[in-house]
Amino acid sequence: MNLQQDRIASTCERLGLHRMAVEWTGLAQDAARKEVSYADFFEQLLAIENGARLERQRDTLMKLATLPSVKTLEQYDFGFASGAPRAQIQELASLAFIERAENIVFLGPSGVGKSHLAQALAYRAVMAGIKSRFITAADLMLQLATARKQERLREYFNRAVVGPRLLIIDEIGYLPFGREEANLLFNVVAKRYERGSIILTSNLAFAQWSSAFADDKTLTAALLDRLLHHAHIVQIGGESYRLKDKRKAGQAQKRAKAD
Repeated sequence: MNLQQDRIASTCERLGLHRMAVEWTGLAQDAARKEVSYADFFEQLLAIENGARLERQRDTLMKLATLPSVKTLEQYDFGFASGAPRAQIQELASLAFIERAENIVFLGPSGVGKSHLAQALAYRAVMAGIKSRFITAADLMLQLATARKQERLREYFNRAVVGPRLLIIDEIGYLPFGREEANLLFNVVAKRYERGSIILTSNLAFAQWSSAFADDKTLTAALLDRLLHHAHIVQIGGESYRLKDKRKAGQAQKRAKAD
């Protein structure tokens, strides 16, 4: 590497153009060989640097999202999940609901893919550069209770509740909340009301939600009022995915014994 190349590489590093510092010499040689214009060469450099920055941004957003696994809408089996409203879900996949600070509530029995769909929308949001966070309702309550005990509740709300543009709370209703926990969840919904989108999943119909919130019908009504004011309700029916493969295995064993 000559002195000019050293100076260019050093300047790129100081300016934070890390990918450009590595790639520019190869691109320059290729441009010279193909007699590419200066403008085209410069555009290629910018595209490489921009792509690298987007990749780093997505990696950071994926870590912040705390998704348990990567799920996509393409992986969701609409053929098996005949009770899933495909057109509605595909419309939500545009992520326009996030721009409008609207909510989504996935309702249905255990195993029909509510969490899969919530994670898939979160993954799509992350890939679009949207700060998102996934957490189960039980873990959210534990973290809120810990933050309150440590007198860091305001800090936690600002960072983890209000901070993400999309907050996914999974498995509402699987474990009942005490009164203090129910109040904390109400505050989560209230803080995000008309400010940021929430995706909730639950195996309970709305009429049963008070049973999960310390049988406090007033608080439950206030929570639902804010949650559902700007919301898309996605009702999913059908059989459990998790039981599907076990049922197939059981049928195969029966056929084997019959043979």
